[in-house]
Order: sequence, then structure tokens, then C-alpha cells
Amino acid sequence: MGKKVGAEYLGERKYRFRVWSPFAEKVQVILKDSRKVVDMKKDERGYWEAEVNNLSQGTFYKIRLDEEEEYPDPASRSQPEGVHSWSEIPNSSYTFEASGWKGRAIDEMVIYELHVGTFTPQGTFTAIINKLNHLAELGVNTLELMPVSQFPGDRNWGYDGVYPYAPQGSYGGEQGLKELIDTCHQRGFSVLLDVVYNHLGPEGNYLSQFGPYFTDKYHTPWGSALNFDDEYADEVRNFFIQNALMWLEEYRFDGLRLDAVHEIIDRGAKHFLKELSQEVDALEQKTGCRYMLIAESDLNDTRLIRAYRNGGYGLEGQWVDDFHHSLHTILTGEGAGYYKDFGKMEYLAKTFRQAFVYDGIYSTFRKRSVGNSPLCLPKTQFVVSIQNHDQVGNRLLGERLSKLVSFEKQKLAVGMLFTAPYVPMLFMGEEFGETRPFQYFVSHGDKDLVKAVQEGRKKEFEYFHHGKEGGHTDPQAEETFKSSKIDWDYKKDTSKITLFEFYRELLRLRKEGAFRLFASSQVKTEFNEEKKWLRITSEEEGGSLFGLFNFGDEVTSWNPSETSQVEILFASADKKWGGPGTFENLWNPDDGIPAGSFVIFKF
Repeated sequence: MGKKVGAEYLGERKYRFRVWSPFAEKVQVILKDSRKVVDMKKDERGYWEAEVNNLSQGTFYKIRLDEEEEYPDPASRSQPEGVHSWSEIPNSSYTFEASGWKGRAIDEMVIYELHVGTFTPQGTFTAIINKLNHLAELGVNTLELMPVSQFPGDRNWGYDGVYPYAPQGSYGGEQGLKELIDTCHQRGFSVLLDVVYNHLGPEGNYLSQFGPYFTDKYHTPWGSALNFDDEYADEVRNFFIQNALMWLEEYRFDGLRLDAVHEIIDRGAKHFLKELSQEVDALEQKTGCRYMLIAESDLNDTRLIRAYRNGGYGLEGQWVDDFHHSLHTILTGEGAGYYKDFGKMEYLAKTFRQAFVYDGIYSTFRKRSVGNSPLCLPKTQFVVSIQNHDQVGNRLLGERLSKLVSFEKQKLAVGMLFTAPYVPMLFMGEEFGETRPFQYFVSHGDKDLVKAVQEGRKKEFEYFHHGKEGGHTDPQAEETFKSSKIDWDYKKDTSKITLFEFYRELLRLRKEGAFRLFASSQVKTEFNEEKKWLRITSEEEGGSLFGLFNFGDEVTSWNPSETSQVEILFASADKKWGGPGTFENLWNPDDGIPAGSFVIFKF
């Protein structure tokens, strides 16, 4: 177990301050109110520490290096005055009520991704509590919070965080976050946190002043890579591993979503992700709780989730972009950028069977072969979605699926999501067809940085503009943030109510095991590229499950060869779901499957 960093409470108003700065000659803690200066002692690994008596919660402090510059603590737990100001010893006295909560396995999860600042009008942790009834009624059981580590200003996606240990002050800080997690557990919800261990934001990032947290050996889209395998890397790795353990043990998150792990560059004998996984395993033994680590990666590499004994990193799950891209391109006809690698019914069928389309085959967009086979792994280790913050927010105008396709095709997409044998994830508001955009927004204080971000976003869409000219929104403008907030007056719109009920019913059927046979390794798929239909069949002794998904513009017929009666389990085009048809319990071959709809049969 590595050393904890930051300000740690030792009891009886005593705190230990510890910071890593291997090249400094002298390091001191500066207390704001008293201007007291406390010298720290250095160990052989470059850690400086000091114990200070008679301190109270709410004390402000900084770290002074070599009797010159003063900086916030890199492991600050609270930055109430912003990223450039004093660190604070927060109120850590919260008492958790859900003491018996032990977590849930990934294969039991139905995940709901949300951005704290735009999910509610208030944009706080505690305001989310008021929406738990809605989420319970919907049928999800796991919340996934986009990054909440302290960032510049009061609006940001969270991927520009610069204090990994400090929950964003404008969201409610430590107390608000702990109350949210505790209440969720009391209500039966798991809570995951999106964490960023591949870079830090540019504004307020003082890590380099303290030591070699970054390396020029490698470069990422955000600049120099974090130092996970160069000289002094052990302490950098420890900084982020201790951060992960803090979220899990002290805040009681049920797991972490690890952002863009393909940009965590480590060529050492034990990859950072494997070390992290093993440390989390040890924490499970200590606490008796179950924690999930879920990676985002565009490499389609099963090494992330393979067991240690099979040369893997032992993570519990990973996102699958191929599922989203295959479905999105068929629904919308879009083919710019990385979407050019998709758009085939063949690929949609393949991703339903085995998650990865790119399992070692050649990618036209990347101009190389990508991925390896996932067939040896449980399908419940893969997380899929039809919308998420990346695929909505990184569009030119941040349009959701509800603005891109018809109501019927929205339901068709939902049918694919909930009948597929993977862990489903929803993006906030999609359950009632939210039409407000989700756009990229920041509130930087550095004018040059603001200009760079504005120009960078424009450049990003030079090749991937989704067929639209102009219309760029300003990430710095407050209106961009406000327009991305969820509109909770959806019950004024009957189609939105219908869509919500549609989601809820499909989730109910899923939880009851209605689509279980589609998870079989013996599942079969057929498709027609011209007419754009997909058939899915799975059989076992005692029954069969059959799905027909019609992505085309014409009615598709199906006349079963079986002499027995075929029962309709679910039909998206039924009038009760706002569709054009009426479907009885038993299938009538004369009816056909309307364009942009699906029917699930059992016989």
C-alpha cells in the first residue's frame, strides 16, 4: 500500500500534510489565517510531511516550495475559492447511513450516465436526489457521474479537472457528494464515477511545479503524457491509485469509469491499470464491498478485462463504441469521420453477437487493423449505449438522437439496446426523448486558453461536421451551458410520456429475463443489406426467441415455418407505443413488421 497524500486527519485536531516534491530543497505548509509556516521533513522517496496540531475543519492552507512560490495542495480535498487559490481542510464528519450496502456486480447493472451541472436546474449533487424517484420508476439501478474533480470556473464537462481529490465546489463539495451516494445506496442505486487518469486540465494545473508528474517520452491529444513508466513514475502512479482508493473507500462509490485508457501510456512490466485493479481487489478484501472498474478504450483490446492468469489487467468491464457506431450509422445514414468504418447491416449483426466489429479486421478510417476477438469473454463485461456524452456532445451542434431520427426509429434503437446481451447504459434525458442539445462548455479564466479552446473546437469539425456548415457554438458562453440543461417538463408532451413508458416496459422485460436467450453463444443473426433488416434467433430446449428489426423504409414480412402458434412478446409499432399498428398476442403473418420498428417473438 502506497503513501496517502494531502491533508489527513489523525484525530484530536491533528492533521498530517504530505506532498511529493523530489527536487525541492525546502517545503513548507502555509496556514492562511495565522500565516503560520510549518517546515516539512523529506524522506528518501521525495515525500515531504509535517504534523500540525490544533487545526479545525475549514482551515485554508498552501504549500510553499523552496521559500518562493506558494501553490494549492496537489491532493487538495477542497478548493472553495477556485483552482488558483487556497486549499481547504474540508468537513469530513459525514456519517453514512447505508452501512450495509456492499455493491452489485456489473452484470446486474443498468447504467444511467449524467452530468451533474446540467441534469437538474440547480446543478448540484443534492438536487440529483430529487430525481431518484424518476430513475427508480424508469428501472435503472446505477448512476454514472461524469467527472466531478475541481475544474476552473463553475461549468465544465469535468475532463479539465486539475484537483483529482477535490469534488467540485459549485456542485456541493464533499458533503453534497457523500449525501448523494449515501442516499442512492439507501434507495438501492449503485453509483459510479468517471475519473480521468490520462491527463489534467491546463488551467490551475500546478503538478509540474512539484515534480515530474509528466513525461516528454510520450504525447497525448492534451500534451505531454502523465509519467507512468519513466524515472520517478512510482510516486506518480501512487498519486492516482490513492485517488481511486479514496473515491471507493471514503466516498463509497461502487466503481470507476476510467476515461480513455488508451492514452494512459505505460510500457513497464506491470501496467498501471493492472496495478490499480490489484489495489482495488485488496480494498475489496479490506471492506467486504464489491467495486467495478470499467474502461473506455478505442483499441478493442480484451486485455483490459481478461483475468490476470490470462495476461489481462483484470478490469470488470469496458465500453463498446462499435455497438453505438454500427447502430447510429444505420439509423442516420451518417458516414463522416470514424463513422465511415460502419454503416453495414453486417456490422450491426456482428456487434449484437460479439460486441466488437473490429476484432482484428482492417479499418478504412484508421488505415490499419484494429482489435482482437472478444468471443472468449462474458458478454456482460461490455457496456453499450445508443447515446452518451461523447457521441452527443462531440457533435457540431450537440444534437441528441431525438433530433436526428423519427420517433419510430428512436424506439427501434432502444429495442436494440435492451435486447442486446450487454450492460446497457442510458444518457440523461434519452428516456423521454430530450430534444435540448448537450454541447461542450467551459468557464476558463485565462483569455488565451479560452481562445485556444474556441479555435480548437472549430478545427475538430473540419473533417467531421455531420453535413452542416457553420453554426459553431461558443464553449465559453454561459448560454451554451444553459441550453444543455435537461428540460424536466417532459410530461406536457404525450410522445415523451409514451417513450418513457416504452423504456420502462422494455427494462421490466429485460430484468425478468425475457431476452435472456439472446445472450446465448448459439444466437444466430441474418441480415439484408438492401432492405435493411436484421433477424436474431436463439433456441433452447423448451422454447425459442426471435427478433426482427426493420431499419428499412418498407414493411418487412415474416412467415414462420413452425406450425405452432407464435406469441408476440413486444412490438414497437403498436398503437399503445405511439406506433401505426395493432398487434395482438399471436402473430399474424399478414401484418408484417412496419418500417423503423421491431417485433420480438417467442415460440
